[in-house]
Amino acid sequence: MPVPPTDRLSRHIALPSGHRVHVIESGEGPPVVFLHGSSTSSLSLLPLLDRLDGVRAVAVDRPGFGRSEPVRVARERFRAAAVEFVEQVLDALGLEAPALAGNSMGGLWGIWYALARPDRVRRLVLLGSAPLLPGTRPPAPLRVAAAPLLGDLIARVVKPSRRMTVRLMASMGEGGTIVHHPELLDSLVAAAGDPVASAANLAELRAVISPLGFRRSARLDPAELQRLSVPTLVIWGDRDPVGSVQAARMTAHLVPSARLEVLPAGHVPYLGHPDRVGELVSAFVRSEETPILSAREQLGGRTE
Repeated sequence: MPVPPTDRLSRHIALPSGHRVHVIESGEGPPVVFLHGSSTSSLSLLPLLDRLDGVRAVAVDRPGFGRSEPVRVARERFRAAAVEFVEQVLDALGLEAPALAGNSMGGLWGIWYALARPDRVRRLVLLGSAPLLPGTRPPAPLRVAAAPLLGDLIARVVKPSRRMTVRLMASMGEGGTIVHHPELLDSLVAAAGDPVASAANLAELRAVISPLGFRRSARLDPAELQRLSVPTLVIWGDRDPVGSVQAARMTAHLVPSARLEVLPAGHVPYLGHPDRVGELVSAFVRSEETPILSAREQLGGRTE
């Protein structure tokens, strides 16, 4: 049975850099470290953590989000800093080679780390599309938020609210699902009103987004994905505005050992399908077998 909420442990860990990072832990079994997306925190992963079975889950607040301390990083070092952060978190947790799972920007951090340190990643899970993958693009609200001057003005003038947050989630294909998670919705509103989290969010959006779209210099090259040696589970929503199902198939085709699951969802598939995603992630993390991409998937088929 999934771990009940009362069995969660919330604590801080100290990194060698001196920064404090907040994590939420639950369950027992093979470890899987979760990295959340932009504009949120580890709280966004609770609907999924409560559905996992037979794994030790560790949801991490990335720098400046949730209850983790912020870290100032130059845009040119954003990728390197992300790899360093994940490395230090794994060291602090005493995890040699856990599975990594990430939604959106968290998925991108997982890809970056798996490419840099494949020896320390047992398995990789993408919980929805990740920015900078081939065929992906930033939705208009994110381009506006990342725009110089305009983004700063909006951040100062617009007061976060439930209505505004639901509209933003609707632009990500999840307007109809977020309303079924009222505690998560409240946490998103609170994060939007937190100046530390807002600054961290704006900095990372600008690190990957230009006025014309994702920064060309930051994009993941197909050749990089072909070098991704870690067994990978790609869970993708068929209404994900960041990347179409075609982009999902391209990702699964490029990664040598990948499995693709397409669900009727937007950018955060586990919000509408927590039980199914929890089942997929739990089985994948527990499995000792290397997933092989089926011929049907290689030809662009959809798994059921």
